Amino acid sequence: MQMKMLVQRIEEINKSRQTVYLDDGTAFPLYKGEVRSFKIKEGEYLPKEIYDKIFLEILPKRAKVRALNLLKIKPYTEKGLTDKLNEGGYPQEIVIQAIDYVNSFHYLDDRQYALDFINTYSDRRSRMRITQDLINKGVSKNIISEAFDIYFEENNSNFELEQVKKILIKKNYSSEWPFEEKQKLKASLYRKGYTVDIDRISLD
Repeated sequence: MQMKMLVQRIEEINKSRQTVYLDDGTAFPLYKGEVRSFKIKEGEYLPKEIYDKIFLEILPKRAKVRALNLLKIKPYTEKGLTDKLNEGGYPQEIVIQAIDYVNSFHYLDDRQYALDFINTYSDRRSRMRITQDLINKGVSKNIISEAFDIYFEENNSNFELEQVKKILIKKNYSSEWPFEEKQKLKASLYRKGYTVDIDRISLD
């Protein structure tokens, strides 16, 4: 990095924070008091010692604390926590440091997150729906598959079949239903992600 970098602009985030943009494309959030104390101004150069203090001391510590505080509120996947830190305006290198930090304490576990998610929603969502929800949260398909294997090994049950049975009972389903009505029900179940064949289900 060159000894000084030009501050192109400073933008408001909220009443207490601002984003500082440098001429190399770097951007980072600071409290307004910090911007003032470091005498950071648009159109002026940012000395290397100030840059280093911000990137080696202030931002890494702040991002790590933010990550820990987020995890105290609720569990996150690695992608989910990364996204939250990105929303805070932290530079990518700082986000990576924070993720590595919480990972060093095993605070992020996508497999356990997926298993907890499956346990939470196994009574009301199809496997396909749960899988897609987890993918959207950044969990890999391999980890999701492993989590389902663990779930089925621990529970020894077909939760999709039980869910569909409840739906059929609620709708007063009968194998004597007209073909058209059966097809409508099958289509409705399919849209919700269920692949269970209702023609093979016994409600006795």
